[in-house]
Amino acid sequence: MSDVLSFDPHHYRYPSHRNVVYGSRGMVAASQPLAAQAGLDVLKKGGNAVDAALATAAALTVVEPTGNGLGSDAFALIWRDGRLHGINGSGFAPKSWSVESYRSRGWEKVPTFGWAAATVPGAVAAWCELSKKMGRLSLKEVFAPAIDYARKGYAVSVTTAYNWEKAYQKYSVMESPEFVGWVQTFAPKGRAPRAGEIFRSEGHASTLEAIADSMGDALYRGALGEKIVAFAEKTGGFFTMEDFAAFAPEWVEPISINYKGYDVWEIPPNGQGICALMALNILKGLELRERDSADTYHKQIEAIKLAFADVHRYVADQRFSAVPVREMISENYADARRKLIAEKATDFRAGDPMRGGTVYFAAADEDGTMVSFIQSNYMGFGSGVVCPGTGIAFNNRGACFTMDASHPNVIAGRKRPYNTIIPAFLTKNGKPVGPFGVMGGFMQPQGHLQVISNVVDFGMNPQEALDAPRWQWTGGMKVIVEPGFPAPEALKLAAMGHEIVPEVTSNDFGRGEIIWKTDEGSYAGATEPRTDGNVAAW
Repeated sequence: MSDVLSFDPHHYRYPSHRNVVYGSRGMVAASQPLAAQAGLDVLKKGGNAVDAALATAAALTVVEPTGNGLGSDAFALIWRDGRLHGINGSGFAPKSWSVESYRSRGWEKVPTFGWAAATVPGAVAAWCELSKKMGRLSLKEVFAPAIDYARKGYAVSVTTAYNWEKAYQKYSVMESPEFVGWVQTFAPKGRAPRAGEIFRSEGHASTLEAIADSMGDALYRGALGEKIVAFAEKTGGFFTMEDFAAFAPEWVEPISINYKGYDVWEIPPNGQGICALMALNILKGLELRERDSADTYHKQIEAIKLAFADVHRYVADQRFSAVPVREMISENYADARRKLIAEKATDFRAGDPMRGGTVYFAAADEDGTMVSFIQSNYMGFGSGVVCPGTGIAFNNRGACFTMDASHPNVIAGRKRPYNTIIPAFLTKNGKPVGPFGVMGGFMQPQGHLQVISNVVDFGMNPQEALDAPRWQWTGGMKVIVEPGFPAPEALKLAAMGHEIVPEVTSNDFGRGEIIWKTDEGSYAGATEPRTDGNVAAW
């Protein structure tokens, strides 16, 4: 008989309550407590908000591998020196990818898993670029907590364990040689680790050390990259050292719209942040009387549907295809699209604007630098491909490409696919309010819209804005609603023509973090109740 208490960490009989967290010298809000603490540790050692964000990013690849890894993409918005900076760290396709080469293999659509979906990892290059341009400490110091978690082990958190088990059921049955490393790396006991179980990954620790010692060159130009390429050649992959060496993150100018006196900022395409801006631009011209009403939900849902119709038609890598960004977020186009919203739900199509399982976290320091950061393998652990002995799980972002040669997001070598991950930032009158984000695939712009509306339209504090029940449009007329969504309003939405589907868990409704700056110069932080989120404050 055990000497310790036995309980189910996945079962909670009673609702819990979270307060807004305040700090004056620094703050990190993340989806996993150990990662947030890693960022705060680096702040206390003299690092700035960028160093804290990178420490959190590295730690999350270890402690929450169900949503990101060393093979991820990344984007960030950084408030520093009185302005907002943006970096696009989304990887591109291997040079050999093309519609013709895929069809010659019998593929009529880009595969969801395997080497055929894995783009060149961009997150590590973005980390190194941010460290060089904006960091204060060395990467060796910044990565120390993550390396320690990987080498000495950490206790797996509850939501991570839940998603790990779901992933095990999917990835463990993949039999192609390219998938052999997944079980070896992430299920060495022949099963997913359970909540509270200690998990270690020496390969992951060694890889982080190699990246830190070489400022990323080990991956993009050195022995680590060569090991990956050799594994790819052996198991039917596409990566070459030329692909790795050719990649570099891109500094970009953030884009914004004004929503009722507040400027909402996103990264420009190839990401889908423009979707949130378009939907908010439409929504701001509509009257929203009360938050928990079918009328408000209906207007929000129709606005996001209109935005997605255009985003799925036009968004692509701007180095390859012209994306009408200015026109898509113009007031005239928002006015025209808003007129299409009726009292009943509508299945919208794209207009013509030319006529008029991801992780998100935020960090801030006492000097006023604030970071909104997101990274992802796309679908959970990504492609299912893991290079043995490295801890690197490769993304499956290539699955976002289309094989339609007439579409701007058509697959092509060295091209970045449409990307779902989007960090966001809020300012007012040219001054920072703070970073925010909601991760979760195509839920992300929908989460951004709902959070901003909660804050601006209904005066919610940051924690309340994250706690509020969410909906998600999933295509056509279908809208899923999470537990806690008001049933009478759901019935009214159904009567308006929406296909309402209640969900039994909140796992698919995004996970967000917020840090707002106060009039006192302190920070107010909030974290996601739908996961193991934590705000670490100083």
